[in-house]
Amino acid sequence: MSDQRKMWYERIPHPVTMLFGIIIFATVLSYILPAGMFERELVDGRQRVVPGTFTYIDQQPVSFLDMFVALAKGFKTASDIIWIVFASGIMFGILEKSKMVENAVGTIVKKLGLQRKYFIVVVMTFIFGMLGVAVGYENNIAMVPIGAMLSMAIGGDLILAAGISVAAITVGFGLSPINPYTVGTGHQIAELPMFSGAAFRSLICFSGLSILAYYNVRYFKRIVKDKSASLGQDLDTSGFSLSQRLDAYSMSLNNWLVAAVFLTGMGVMLYGIFNYHWYLQEIAAIFIMIAIGAGTAARLSSREISESVLHSISVVAPGAFMVGFATTIKVILEMGQISDTIAFNLSEVLTSLPLYGSAIVMSLAQCVMNLMIPSGSGQALATLPVMIPVGDLVGLTRQSTILAFQIGDGVTNLLNPTLGGLIAMLSLCRVPFDRWLRFIAPLTLMLVVMSWLFLMLAVLIGWA
Repeated sequence: MSDQRKMWYERIPHPVTMLFGIIIFATVLSYILPAGMFERELVDGRQRVVPGTFTYIDQQPVSFLDMFVALAKGFKTASDIIWIVFASGIMFGILEKSKMVENAVGTIVKKLGLQRKYFIVVVMTFIFGMLGVAVGYENNIAMVPIGAMLSMAIGGDLILAAGISVAAITVGFGLSPINPYTVGTGHQIAELPMFSGAAFRSLICFSGLSILAYYNVRYFKRIVKDKSASLGQDLDTSGFSLSQRLDAYSMSLNNWLVAAVFLTGMGVMLYGIFNYHWYLQEIAAIFIMIAIGAGTAARLSSREISESVLHSISVVAPGAFMVGFATTIKVILEMGQISDTIAFNLSEVLTSLPLYGSAIVMSLAQCVMNLMIPSGSGQALATLPVMIPVGDLVGLTRQSTILAFQIGDGVTNLLNPTLGGLIAMLSLCRVPFDRWLRFIAPLTLMLVVMSWLFLMLAVLIGWA
C-alpha cells in the first residue's frame, strides 16, 4: 500500500517512538519558550500557585545530555506507579495460577448465558465505571485483568476488554462528581461547597458511560460478525482465554477460599484508602499480601509461586517501562521551567475571547496542560488558581470554570501517553498504545463534544 493511501491509524508510530518524539519536542521547547514561574504557597501540605505572581526568569534550556539524564529522573519520579504495575501483575499471576479467576468468570458467564453477551458488556462497562467514580484510578488497576478474562469468555478480544475496564474506569474517574483530586481540589481553591453541583456532574458522567457502553457493544458486534475487524487479533491472550467449555466450569472449595483472600484484601485496601488515605505504596503492599495469601490458600509450592512471580513480571515489564518513559516528559518541562509559562500564556488568551469561546478554550487549555501535568490534583493546583480569576473576569461562574477543567483533564486521560495509570492498565490488558489510539480516538471525540454541550448549557444557565 502506498504512503498516500494509508489510513490515519496506520501512520501512528510505535509508542516508544511516539514518546521519544514528545521528549525531543519538550526539549526543543525549552530553547524556544521563555522560562517563567509563579510563586507558590503551601496549603494543607500541598504547593499551590499564587495568582498574579508570574514572572519570567533566565532561560534554562535542557541540554542534549540532560535530555537523556531526564530518563533516569523520570523513572525515579514514577517509581511508585512502576512498582504498583509489578505488584498488581504479580497478584494476578498468582490468582491466574490458582485458577480462581478463570473458574469464577467461567461460572458467571455460564449462569448468565452467552445469549446475553451484549447485556454483559453494558453491565460490566457501568460496573467498572462506578469503580472509577467511587474508588479512584490507580486503585482499580488490579481489576483490569478480570475485565480481560471476562471479555475473552464472551467471545470478545483484548481491545474490548480495555474498553470495558480501562476506558470505563477512566471515564468514570475523569467525570466523577465526587473526584477528590479534580473536583474536590477545585472546590477548595474556588472556595465552593465541597462536591457541590453533584447532580449536574452525575448527569454528565452517566451520559459519558452510556456512550461508552454503546461504543463497546458496537465494536463487539462488529468483531462477532467479522473476526478480521478485531484490532487485537495477534495480541497475547495466554492466561486470559478460558481453557474449557463453559458448561464445565464451577467453583471449588479451594477457589472460594482464594476468592475470600482476594476480596478480604480488596476490602482492607478500600478501608485504608477511605479512612487512612492510603495510596500507591500501601495499595501495592496489599497486592503483594494478597498474592502470598492466595498462593498459600491455593496450596501452590514455593517454586510455583516463584516461577509465577517472575513470569508475571516479564509480562507487565513493557508497560512498567512505558510509565517511566512517559514521566520523562514532565521532568524535562520542569527542568526547562516552561510549564508555568505555558499556563500563563494560555490564561492570557482567554481574556480576549467571548464568554462561550472562553469556556471551550479553557477546556482545550486544560487538555494541553494535561499532557504536561497528568496528575489531576497537580494540574488543579498549578492551573486553577490562575484560571478561576480569569473565569471571573470574563464572566464564567466558578462551577463552570471547574467543569471546563474537569472535562479537559478527565476526557483526554483516555489517550494521554504521559498518564502513568493509563499506560499501566493497558499493559495489564496487553494492549499496545498505538492499537488503543485506533480504538479510543473516535470515542474521545464523541465524549469531548458531549461534554462541551453540557459546558455550554452550564454557561447558558449561569450554573453556580
